[in-house]
Amino acid sequence: MDKLMDLPIDWANVNWPYVIVLALIVFICTFIGTALSFRRIFFGAVLTALLFAAAYVFWTYYPHGLPLPTKAQEAAPIPPAPPPPATAGTPIKPDNPVTTISPPADAQQR
Repeated sequence: MDKLMDLPIDWANVNWPYVIVLALIVFICTFIGTALSFRRIFFGAVLTALLFAAAYVFWTYYPHGLPLPTKAQEAAPIPPAPPPPATAGTPIKPDNPVTTISPPADAQQR
């Protein structure tokens, strides 16, 4: 149980209704896939995967008006804030300053 608490997941921000709905969809697809495959394991797994893919696409992309989240309702990521403007007394440092100074080519020939 200690390893579960060490996972880098913020459990408070997990959208539990969405997880529950997806788990129910998987359960129903597995039940139907097993019933249709007459207990053939590989055929049942293929049917379950196809049924889940169809149900997931329907649930996520079809505008059915249910209150659970869909891809269209997800918020766009917030861009980072721009850096504060430089004040008149503070010189602006370049991103890649040159730290060595070479003499001009004319000075080397003299």
